Amino acid sequence: MTKHSIKATADDLRLSLIVTEPEGNPKGVLQMCHGMCEHKERYIQLMKFLSLDGWVCVMHDHRGHGESIKSPEDLGYMYEGGWKALVEDVHAVTLWIKAYYPGLPIILYGHSMGSMVVRSYAKRWDDEIRGLIVSGCPSYNPASPVGYALATLFGLGNGGHSRPNLLQNMSFGSFNKPFEDEGPNAWVVGDEEARMLYNSDPLCQYQFTANGFRNLLGLCMDCYSAKGWKMANKALPVRFCSGSEDPCRTSDKALDKAVMLMQKVGYSDVHLTVYDGMRHEIHNETGKALVWGDLLNTINSWL
Repeated sequence: MTKHSIKATADDLRLSLIVTEPEGNPKGVLQMCHGMCEHKERYIQLMKFLSLDGWVCVMHDHRGHGESIKSPEDLGYMYEGGWKALVEDVHAVTLWIKAYYPGLPIILYGHSMGSMVVRSYAKRWDDEIRGLIVSGCPSYNPASPVGYALATLFGLGNGGHSRPNLLQNMSFGSFNKPFEDEGPNAWVVGDEEARMLYNSDPLCQYQFTANGFRNLLGLCMDCYSAKGWKMANKALPVRFCSGSEDPCRTSDKALDKAVMLMQKVGYSDVHLTVYDGMRHEIHNETGKALVWGDLLNTINSWL
């Protein structure tokens, strides 16, 4: 594994990257995007697993996450560029990949918030990638415009770095109720060891800022809008994957709507896999070997 740093194209922020490579000639590149309030190092074992089969894996910390910050107080803060810069950062990493690994096909993977980022990316640059993996997809919340307005007001009144409990509770307050007898953040992952690691990780245990929530909701509205899709690659294969017990999906009907939107805008090869009994982080669940194997088989099939 190697570590790199590149400059964001939207501003002067430095983006922190990690890369795993196979022993021999690589067959392709999987560019990965993590979720909200987490970081790239949580995916190292999955990346190494995929590299054993010949894949280069590249992952960066989103702005306001992990090591892509200017100071520790900026965790959960997306700077002035906001959600648009968040999406542009992913494209900047793509351009870095094309320079370092010319000619290799690139598949884009995004989990949770990252699943919204990669769809907003595809909206603009679908001709840059060979395939799209959408994991742990949060369903569209009709209250997103209201939340966006509230986050804007909180930012104006208390500053963009303020961390409003109201928005935190509105966004995630109900998620753990079905699992509260298992302790905090049980909705994230059912595997006890994985949950203990998550709960003890300071780069996961913080609350988004008003700026962060405003841009999270702006991102949600963008990726779920049927307007403005470039559609340069209508044959792009898109695979959604979700746990049946993931509260982010809201309901089977809501998740189906997310899948159907990609079909509505014009993609012809869109499918959904639901993993029975799994929660939000299907790649960290008990039984993750099935998820990892399916991911590997899928990306290999796109070569």
